[in-house]
Amino acid sequence: MKILFVCSGNSAFGISPITKNQGDSINNSDVVVSYFPIIGKGLFNYLKNIFLLKKHVSINKYDIIHAHYSSSAFVAALANTKPLVVSLMGSDVQGNYLSKLVIKFFYKLSWNKIIVKSNRMHNCLGFKDISVVPNGVNLNVFYSMDKRECQKQLGWDYDKKHILFAANPSRPEKNFRLAKQAFSILNNGNIVLHFLNNVSPERMPLWINSADVVMLVSLWEGSPNVIKEAMACNRPIVSTDVGDVSWLLDGMDGCHITSFDPENIAKSLKLSLRFSENKGLTQGREKIIELGLDSKTTAKRIISLYKLVLGFSKKKMSKTKN
Repeated sequence: MKILFVCSGNSAFGISPITKNQGDSINNSDVVVSYFPIIGKGLFNYLKNIFLLKKHVSINKYDIIHAHYSSSAFVAALANTKPLVVSLMGSDVQGNYLSKLVIKFFYKLSWNKIIVKSNRMHNCLGFKDISVVPNGVNLNVFYSMDKRECQKQLGWDYDKKHILFAANPSRPEKNFRLAKQAFSILNNGNIVLHFLNNVSPERMPLWINSADVVMLVSLWEGSPNVIKEAMACNRPIVSTDVGDVSWLLDGMDGCHITSFDPENIAKSLKLSLRFSENKGLTQGREKIIELGLDSKTTAKRIISLYKLVLGFSKKKMSKTKN
């Protein structure tokens, strides 16, 4: 089976690590994943890629076109690529009424299957034929490492406690301002707040394992990968109730779901820091395995959806010929 991922190529590392990781997990002896990265931001660059994608698909035959994020899916639809599977990631579903209307139009026009990352996204769209498949985490990459050794590699002070704001603070939806407000309430010179800014995918396990607590206070999410990665590393976590985080962390000691009140976040951070000091590790990795959110299991689910879409497409073509 030949699969083409249509996706943005504009992240600091080219293709988004989330998209690339999913492609890597699907690649095997029976499935070959190729990429069509959309280079350049803004309406003009995306429109320019419609013709380029159409030409590429006419030369290179694929069984499934899989577009990631709505903007890439619009390009794939306008290029008349079929059969078309679309993964919506979170921010594209959380938009205004008009953006949802556009998504609904393209869904009815030519999208064969929509994949979303959480039940909350599913309910937000309200369409019938939607599959909920969160991105999986590679357990061979993300696992618990010696915290002090990781801190040594990053040059972090052993004698201090470290909170990792698990996002790039320049992204408004990640709500770094709230994180800083909560951190200031802690009022403790022995605690350091770190954040992610152009950290390479290869070094992410090092950053997560260096943290006493991983914090996410986003306004919205789909199914945040960094939370699942932190779970796989057995790190204590504090997060707002976004995406599927409450489901992921349900019943886990050392982890807390908070409101958007900085006082509440600061209180939860104190509890998780205390847990980190006294017990160290959570049972997050076991929970990831229990929920079937390792990358191998989610890859099987996606491949099954591909086969389902191909089956429907063949039946439709057969009916058209008859």
